[in-house]
Amino acid sequence: MVDKGGPKPQKITETRPPSTPSIKPRPPPPRKLHPEVIAAQIKDILSALLVFRFINALCVRTFFQPDEYFQALEPAWSMAFDSESGAWLTWEWQHQLRSSLHPAIFGAAYKAVYTLMAWLEFYEPFRAFILVPLPKIIQSVFAALGDFYTWRLATEIYGIDSNVPWAALWMTVLNPWQWYCSTRTFSNSLETTLTIAALYYWPWELLKDAKADKTVALQSRRGVNSLRISLVLAAFAVILRPTNILVWLGILTITLTRFTLDGASPLQTSTLLTLAREVILCGGGALAVSALSDRLYFGFWAFPPYKWLYFNISQSLAVFYGRMPWHYYLVQGIPLLTTTFLPFVLIGLYKTTLSFSSSPFSPSALSTLQSNTLRTLAFTLLTMVAALSCITHKEVRFLYPLLPVLHLLGAPYLVQFFTLPPTTPPATTTKTTTTLRHKLFLANLLSLNFLLALYLSLLHQPAPLSVLAFLRTDFERLHPDRLSFSAPNATSPLDTDNNELFALFLTPCHSTPWRSHLVYPALRARALTCEPPLATAPGSVERETYMDEADRFYARDGEEYGRRFLAEEMWPVGGGGGEVPRYIVGFEGIEGVLEGFFGEAGGGSGMGGRLTRRWEGFNGLFNEDWRRRGRLVVWDTGVWSAKEE
Repeated sequence: MVDKGGPKPQKITETRPPSTPSIKPRPPPPRKLHPEVIAAQIKDILSALLVFRFINALCVRTFFQPDEYFQALEPAWSMAFDSESGAWLTWEWQHQLRSSLHPAIFGAAYKAVYTLMAWLEFYEPFRAFILVPLPKIIQSVFAALGDFYTWRLATEIYGIDSNVPWAALWMTVLNPWQWYCSTRTFSNSLETTLTIAALYYWPWELLKDAKADKTVALQSRRGVNSLRISLVLAAFAVILRPTNILVWLGILTITLTRFTLDGASPLQTSTLLTLAREVILCGGGALAVSALSDRLYFGFWAFPPYKWLYFNISQSLAVFYGRMPWHYYLVQGIPLLTTTFLPFVLIGLYKTTLSFSSSPFSPSALSTLQSNTLRTLAFTLLTMVAALSCITHKEVRFLYPLLPVLHLLGAPYLVQFFTLPPTTPPATTTKTTTTLRHKLFLANLLSLNFLLALYLSLLHQPAPLSVLAFLRTDFERLHPDRLSFSAPNATSPLDTDNNELFALFLTPCHSTPWRSHLVYPALRARALTCEPPLATAPGSVERETYMDEADRFYARDGEEYGRRFLAEEMWPVGGGGGEVPRYIVGFEGIEGVLEGFFGEAGGGSGMGGRLTRRWEGFNGLFNEDWRRRGRLVVWDTGVWSAKEE
């Protein structure tokens, strides 16, 4: 029989998998990056940082502190264009307090670029246009290297697969202080780069636990070479700024004593001998290079670190430039360095040194070597802050070399606050994703940093730079035949016009750059000086009552100031013995003083000129020094204009 009804339909039943316990799948281990990918990443990061800091250098167009110019660019200009170039060498250089190595970098660049432009026969104003920003461009390379080694050290501590090194990199890139100061030619800026680079090459294996790792430290050629690079960089940092030795004393103290560290010491006799040998050889080599450079510059053998200690410690001359309370670095220094990142830095410093919480980034959650490295850096930071707090004269930039360490300590907690814990990736990939949180807070933080950097680099005290650009270009207009970079021949007769005092600066001492921006030796200028009382004894009546030129000009005589100083010390009228300038440069607060002096009988009126505003420049919304408040003004005395007519 054939069943013609066809196949019988099958009943479809829903099948369910057998019940299994709910087990959260474990995320796969992070995929290791290929060495070539890592090398390309490192190259790309460095290239991006070089471009970023180059733009940074060109955008910073404001004045911060005179040391940027008078401890670096003025001696550099003298090196490149000889001692008759008109560079202003302060008392520190006349008494060999500073190493010539730092300005020698910019002096060599000045000389090389000028020689090339002279060979190409570029006209003089264009040479000046290139040479003025040249030091900032060179410093931008050092600034980029500082950012780069901050990131590299973070990868060594936290691992290249962690988000923490990227947070450290973003902190150093987005820090307003870094934007404002890293491309300036302070010795502190170069010291910061040398310090973080030396810390990167330092053999942190000396802090490992000998029970967990039986290998002997500093026995490989690679380890010894890394130690040598670190010591050479550290030695030059100490030569530039002798206080930098506190960083390395702190690290060596922890390494040898293992105070606060975990695990057994890996130091053996052979390791200690290697370390001592390299310290002597590398330190001695750096000192020899410095001594030779100073011999060539000063013309005789000198040892600036000793002179620096003698004048600043024994003679107490540092207090001449200001006294600050002991807590200055705690309540002002570190907050100004870290700005909006301060909370994360404080948490990192606390958890690294004092806390043993279960935070994923606390020392207890890291390997022994990672934990010991962070504790060593924190100990070094605290001891250096404590030591510098004992010195009466304090400045924020004296802590600048510690800023990368502050970023390294705060980066884990920045990551923890602004990102969610890693989620389990799909089965098709081993890549984990990072999810941001607190986005509004992050946007506000970044906006505040951007506004601070914008104001400080473009709007806070731009006039001290722009006024020199005005004076230089006006000199080029008035004296096109006097634009040589060589000093005028002293034996040749100079007519009155060529020998004019082009500008007289009646401002607080060192309120503007000098020859590095005025450029031409024939552009003669005069400014109020503020040399310290070198011939007086500490605590003497002579020192306590000493007044430099700027003090005497701004000393109030009743309700007024300035007129007596102008009549008795500055002006040729009345026996002052000075020269009549074409222009007077000063902040607008002194305009009443000048108008009164020019109008009084027997005073400025005897010169036959008339005071008129020739140029004025915006100088920021505020200034803590009352003498620098308001716009910066250039007044034409009218004396030289009358002669030319």
